[in-house]
Amino acid sequence: MAALPIVDPTGQLPERRGRPRLNARPDLRIVVIDDSATVCAALRKILQSIGLNVRIAGDAENGLAMVMADPPDLIFLDIVLPQMNGFSALRVLRRNALTRSIPVIMISGNEQATEQFFGSAIGADDFMKKPFSRLEVFERIERLLDEQHVPRRKTPMTMPAPLSST
Repeated sequence: MAALPIVDPTGQLPERRGRPRLNARPDLRIVVIDDSATVCAALRKILQSIGLNVRIAGDAENGLAMVMADPPDLIFLDIVLPQMNGFSALRVLRRNALTRSIPVIMISGNEQATEQFFGSAIGADDFMKKPFSRLEVFERIERLLDEQHVPRRKTPMTMPAPLSST
């Protein structure tokens, strides 16, 4: 009897570990702004596993200061944060000439915040619902790569040929 494939909590099959995961530049700089230590640790582990530079901020104020001091290539921004929420932080980013073109992926596990996100045109580049899988993180970044928002590698990684079943 064949073993059943392992499915992650989001219901997706796990990615194949042997294949290239992302065609982003290896020196891509990412800022994660989230008050959940668990989410920050998960995103750091996922992104650093492929060599990306990750900085973490636990609230919008520190995250904005970090971004203004050294603008990253991509921001993951939680919607529900203490003091200033993610929507307000995104408005600050979009009104500043230095940061307005940085791609932002909004993240939230709060159902009401998710509905509010989809009900407003606030200028985020994408949205990711918690909990998320490694594969979903890579897919969101790849989509931004495809849309030219995130810098690609100079030489794209190639996918290995499928194994023969004979």
